[in-house]
Amino acid sequence: MQTETQLRRKQMDRALRWSLLLFTGFLLVTQQVLTFGPLVEYDKKINSDPKPQFEGLAGFLLRRLDDLGLRGLTATVLILAASFIAYKFKTWRPLNLAFLSLILLNLVVGTFKLFLGRTKPRDGFDLLHAGGMSYPSGHASNAVLSWGILAYLIYRYAKVDRYQGRLASAGVAAISLTVCVVSLIRHTHWFTDLLGGLFVGSALLVAVIAVDRYVPSKSQLH
Repeated sequence: MQTETQLRRKQMDRALRWSLLLFTGFLLVTQQVLTFGPLVEYDKKINSDPKPQFEGLAGFLLRRLDDLGLRGLTATVLILAASFIAYKFKTWRPLNLAFLSLILLNLVVGTFKLFLGRTKPRDGFDLLHAGGMSYPSGHASNAVLSWGILAYLIYRYAKVDRYQGRLASAGVAAISLTVCVVSLIRHTHWFTDLLGGLFVGSALLVAVIAVDRYVPSKSQLH
């Protein structure tokens, strides 16, 4: 029978392998952007396709869906929820994980944005090192990481079974994909921006989970 320490080590190793795999996917997309590979040609095709036009209330609702990946909103919701969980269970860990995820997100995504300087579709051209901040998509990475950490904290500290945990994971995936689709409709990001954002956000999410699984906590229920 496995000890608690062995089980946690196994969970951490599995999470790290997945994180590495997802980050490799991000690097492959980045390579396509840097070399203007086939995926970038797909960017142009998607961007040139006719998009539905939303005005009035429909346009307002579309922008609010886009806000689900907005850094200010996702960070605020995550910190408030983590603070409540930390207070309820008398532990700093939820806040520590929330802050760790936000620091990693801003550090990694921000570094690549500044380094690549990619322009947005609305600019009418696709250039690198031109002062843009398009790649990778902050909205996509924010949605995956922030809502993903929130779902993870709820699963770890609340009386949630595995089925409900899977529903929460499906909800995070639905929010992330919605943000990506809305971004394509509104011409705020190239397809590869969003794909790269999903990969790097997922890689960081799993890495934070690996850190959490490495250090035991008596307050957690799972």
